[in-house]
Amino acid sequence: MPYLFTSESVSEGHPDKVADQISDAILDEYLRQDPAAKVACETLVTTDFAMVAGEIKSTAHVEAEPIIREVIRRIGYNKPEYLFNADTCEVMNRLHEQSADINQGVERAKPEEQGAGDQGMMFGYATRETENYMPLALDLSHRLLRELAVIRREGKEMTYLRPDAKSQVTIRYADDNTPEAIETIVVSTQHDDFDENEQVMLKQIEQDVKNILIPRVKAQLSPEVQQLFTDDIKYHINPTGKFVIGGPHGDSGLTGRKIIVDTYGGKGAHGGGAFSGKDSSKVDRSAAYAARHIAKNLVAAGVADQALVQVAYAIGVAEPVGLFVTTYGTTHVSNGNGQKLTDGQIAEKVQGLFDLRPYAIVKRLGLQNPIFAESAAYGHMGRQPGQKEVKGADGSTRTVETFTWEKLDYVDQIKKAFGLN
Repeated sequence: MPYLFTSESVSEGHPDKVADQISDAILDEYLRQDPAAKVACETLVTTDFAMVAGEIKSTAHVEAEPIIREVIRRIGYNKPEYLFNADTCEVMNRLHEQSADINQGVERAKPEEQGAGDQGMMFGYATRETENYMPLALDLSHRLLRELAVIRREGKEMTYLRPDAKSQVTIRYADDNTPEAIETIVVSTQHDDFDENEQVMLKQIEQDVKNILIPRVKAQLSPEVQQLFTDDIKYHINPTGKFVIGGPHGDSGLTGRKIIVDTYGGKGAHGGGAFSGKDSSKVDRSAAYAARHIAKNLVAAGVADQALVQVAYAIGVAEPVGLFVTTYGTTHVSNGNGQKLTDGQIAEKVQGLFDLRPYAIVKRLGLQNPIFAESAAYGHMGRQPGQKEVKGADGSTRTVETFTWEKLDYVDQIKKAFGLN
């Protein structure tokens, strides 16, 4: 029997995402000056107010206030009527030195023996459902809001748009777990109060979402996904009515409150740890990236159509306490007798391919570089690996890789290990 699955996303102007972006911008500045910095930066935003708090161990000197204001300005909160303005909001800095008790569990005389920054379990997931190996409902939700932000910045169409927005997509699946159609699309976008008649405003926004936003998003997609956009889609555009008051004035925002948006939209699993504002010694972040890297390469190599990878740690201990893999019965690999490998056998081979000690993860994925601000909105997973130029504390410039956990650089090794062509 067909079933429905739904995922949501939020824009860069959503209060929680404003907080995430501030936390990661501050982290990046510490890492730019000091790649060994230990950072745990939390952010709170509300009406014309932003505060950062947390623990730092670093040789860098970072002025938080100009970074905070620049992030807010880049997002688009730069008008007095938003009641959250980059140039006028109050900024409070409560960052302080990291606890020595925590630090002694992380740093070791030999770097490769670095302990995990905390206990916990982290998950990575991948599926053949999309070209970027992400769940379709979440991928579409992200695309809607990324394109809405592009339209807002272009300033040529939908000129009433403000930074805060949310989206949600529901997919109808067939019995064989393949997408049949898009069932429902929800878009709620903050906007100017551009007409005295609320119904006129809502009608204009609905028409523009259907006639401007949706075609632009569809044009980015493969023909197979475009076919899922049928005339039967149910649209809910700003279903509560006008959405003029939004952003941190409409609702307070906190770092780490959108962890499902950041990962897989409810598909697979989540260990509960947030990412933004944390350096890579915190396995909440680095091991979640490593698990995604493994899952994506397993699926891309043809081991299975879906893969969920869990890795778990004890604080201060380098070796993970556990590794779990499930392919949801979609595995394509067999042993010499023609029997399909069990998920436990797959996990055993994965352990031989990937070093999951925190130091090894950091080195393999280049996680001491200032590459995290780019990840703080529209998802940490499913993004396109790239490069950026970074100026170090000594004035020298270097090129670093971004979204390294999305690279398909282990496919050949996995195929060899599993006997795949």
